[in-house]
Amino acid sequence: MIKHTAVLLLLPVFALSACTKEADKAPVQAPAAAEAPASIPAQTGPAPGGAAAVPAAKPLPAQIPDVVARVNGEDVKKTELDMAIKSLEGRARTAVPAEQRDAVYRQVLDRLIGFHLLVQESKARKVIAPPWEVDSQVEQIKKQFPSEDAFKQMLQSRGVTLEQLRTDTAQTIAVNLMLKNELETKIAVTEADSRKFFEENKPRFRQEDSVHASHILIKTPEQADAAARAKAKAQADDLLVQLKKGAAFADLAKQFSQDPGSAPNGGDLGFFSRGQMVPAFDQAAFALKAGQTSGVVETPFGYHIIRVSETKAGRDLPYDEVKAQIDDYLKQQLRDQKSQEFVDQLKAKGKIQVFI
Repeated sequence: MIKHTAVLLLLPVFALSACTKEADKAPVQAPAAAEAPASIPAQTGPAPGGAAAVPAAKPLPAQIPDVVARVNGEDVKKTELDMAIKSLEGRARTAVPAEQRDAVYRQVLDRLIGFHLLVQESKARKVIAPPWEVDSQVEQIKKQFPSEDAFKQMLQSRGVTLEQLRTDTAQTIAVNLMLKNELETKIAVTEADSRKFFEENKPRFRQEDSVHASHILIKTPEQADAAARAKAKAQADDLLVQLKKGAAFADLAKQFSQDPGSAPNGGDLGFFSRGQMVPAFDQAAFALKAGQTSGVVETPFGYHIIRVSETKAGRDLPYDEVKAQIDDYLKQQLRDQKSQEFVDQLKAKGKIQVFI
């Protein structure tokens, strides 16, 4: 839900999520940052996937109580902790590793405590979320599901009513409004700050060779036998023949491609750099010139036909092109820092009891 996602915004995803799987590189959907002209580091300290990301922590009890903490007399319930953990696991796309369980649970609980403090403070300051904004946020959540029934099933599976969702959403909006009013005047990035960051991180502002490609995918199941693979290959071969006879690539992709992320857009994957896709796909795509179409390319996901529409040579990006990104990044770093300082101030004057 919105609240539990907000709790995790500043929380590093546990170490194993930083280990990119080949599946994550699959051309199932255009990489979100494929067209970004620069790569700004996620943080200035140790990487979330590094050994220092998850410190040693006090072991959790074998049985976690129904109330895991109390913040100024307000219960933080086990159900909240469980849901926040599920949200975190959803971001990592895997379960919390057993060896990191104690540390991750305690970090999430600390964020929950901080969020309770922020909600309490927003109420004390009489900050109210505009009803239209709550409606808009709830509608955005609904749109993430294919139908109204699927949305209701999600709420039911998590033991949350629509009214609770609206309450969580309103609380999060109110907290964000309070933080904006409290912190924005304290967040300023100077030209010198941006220039210094650029000079110290020049290797990160290298744009590698990239291609703008589309593909048609005929999937093969993970455990497909020879007959199933042969059938998929035959379908891909037939599509290639149709392309050679003049069929429109985008039309065939929309009709036959089994990649739900790109098929509606005619197979368009956008721009991507070397190494972002699985090796066979990557090699085939970068062997093509603009306007060329590959033969049938086999990857662990099935059989692909790839068309490259544009290529870009790698280059070092000048400061003027990346200044806006640097400014945004540095401002977000300051927001994170100031937000944590604000929460720490609330903790210092509040009464917090932790029961695990």
